[in-house]
Amino acid sequence: MTLMSSAATAAEAHVDNPYAGAKQYVNPNWAATVESAATRAGDPTLAARMRTVAKQPTAVWMDRTSAITGNADGPGLKFHLDEALKQKTGSTPLVFNLVIYNLPGRDCYALASNGELPATAAGLTRYQTEYIDPIVDLLSDSKYEGLRIAATIEPDSLPNLITNNSEAACQTAGPYYRQGVKYALDELKTLDNVYTYIDAAHSGWLGWETNAGPAAKLFAEVAKTTKKGFASIDGFVTNTANTTPLAEPFLTDPNKQVGGVPVRSSKFYEWNTDFGEHAWTAQLHRLLVAEGFPASTGMLIDTSRNGWGGPDRPTAVSTSTNVDTYVDESRIDRRTHRGAWCNPLGAGIGELPTATPAGAPSASHLDAYVWIKPPGESDGASKEIPNDEGKSFDRMCDPTFNSPKLSNLLTGATPDAPVSGKWFETQFVTLVKNAYPAIPTSDGPTVTPTPTVTPTVTPTPTVTPTVTPTPTVTPTPTVTPTPTVTPTPTVTPTPTVTPTPTQNPTASCSVSYTANSWNTGFTASVKVTNRGTTALSGWNLKFTFANGQQVQQGWSATWSQSGSTVTATNAAWNGTLAPGGSVDIGFNGSHTGTNNVPTSFTLNGATCS
Repeated sequence: MTLMSSAATAAEAHVDNPYAGAKQYVNPNWAATVESAATRAGDPTLAARMRTVAKQPTAVWMDRTSAITGNADGPGLKFHLDEALKQKTGSTPLVFNLVIYNLPGRDCYALASNGELPATAAGLTRYQTEYIDPIVDLLSDSKYEGLRIAATIEPDSLPNLITNNSEAACQTAGPYYRQGVKYALDELKTLDNVYTYIDAAHSGWLGWETNAGPAAKLFAEVAKTTKKGFASIDGFVTNTANTTPLAEPFLTDPNKQVGGVPVRSSKFYEWNTDFGEHAWTAQLHRLLVAEGFPASTGMLIDTSRNGWGGPDRPTAVSTSTNVDTYVDESRIDRRTHRGAWCNPLGAGIGELPTATPAGAPSASHLDAYVWIKPPGESDGASKEIPNDEGKSFDRMCDPTFNSPKLSNLLTGATPDAPVSGKWFETQFVTLVKNAYPAIPTSDGPTVTPTPTVTPTVTPTPTVTPTVTPTPTVTPTPTVTPTPTVTPTPTVTPTPTVTPTPTQNPTASCSVSYTANSWNTGFTASVKVTNRGTTALSGWNLKFTFANGQQVQQGWSATWSQSGSTVTATNAAWNGTLAPGGSVDIGFNGSHTGTNNVPTSFTLNGATCS
């Protein structure tokens, strides 16, 4: 990587809490989207509250390599850093919230937020050289040394190694999670103005004692492998992209007896004593210090969607003597299950971003409430939606699905949701309406929205499966001696039967094939065009590798390989190929030094040009 400029060492002294006395960066692109929603709100009060939301700081997600330079979803990191410099006024510090989110084999226990890099040695090399190094190079520019960069490190990564390591995908990804997080910490901490916060899931995921203790030990193990040890981590961030409340105002004692049993034994809490994020951050901090972390280790809580206001919010404690009824009538968290994470119905925006929030328990050691998840961005599509980003359909986002992982309850997801990371205005309206505390009609700094930004995008041939800037969270693992606790991994839906491709040897077709190679790996992008005069109802593409290459991971098609022959069969959503129509598919592969273009492309038996 490029060495940091010497001027970058002249940044202000590293402080204990970067948020104290500072402003935070407001993303003008996101603000413009919210402002646009406000113009369609109809209700003047709702519109005014939306405009208050538009002034709030949110994190900038580097959710794939192309996000660094800019892609179809928005401008790149340099644009945002330059905008942050414009927002910085006088001697007041400015915090730039940045999410590092691109580990090899990312989100090993989910579908809606899988990543672009495979869990292989080649994937780790690409993570280091094509992702982390360019980010650090940008941040090391001396003109940004006056910004405080608060980096959320890899949501949903290390927590998966605590609760989901029995899954083959997580077992494979685990070593790369550890090595990738270590590398990110080592490189980011070469800059004095960077503050690192490791993702620590949330109370409904790791709150049980049998999960919390191992989590603290894992965090300590990773810290000890870094060059700066415990000093490589400034703090931890919880509730990222989740909706767990700060606390339950009517359920303050987990051990309170109702019907002869403690409240924590209810079906909703499943013996977990941490009912909210205040309790979880307090417990985690205590355990971290016991593992060797300094007492100055700070905590952040994402409050972008955990308010749970609106007409369904309870106003008093239940009088029932049945523990489950008592809990259900008293809790503000209205999800069907604590493991329900995708676009939950009824959620509302929580506390506005605030440094050292007043009223929070001192034991929680909070640096700030932050909005890591930008309100209004979808967690995942509620049904299969064709896309070229490799984002899969996750049944946890399907409101009609009774999930075995949620005790066979409905997911409670909002219907008609778009692909993860895309603007979901229906949900945004609900979030604003159900905000608690209610969003004021005017608040925060004025930021001029930028309705249209044309980023300079460096073409990136590695078009591999991408993820949502709204990471999925996999809560509630199995804990003994508790009842079976259900995590939030997705359940693969029963596949749609693909029709037998129409065999048409006389059909005309063309194939565009490009590959980007590195060491012994490569990513291939394939564009298939139907040049015939009739539509194809189902298709398969066959080609032959010239140099013994192997397909490792593919997307937008079902991939198989026999010897040197590769077959790609349409996915359920892209089986119809109209005359003149095209489909873009791709895969990651391996090679042994020579990587020539495949030969003999055929589509449904017809030779393609």
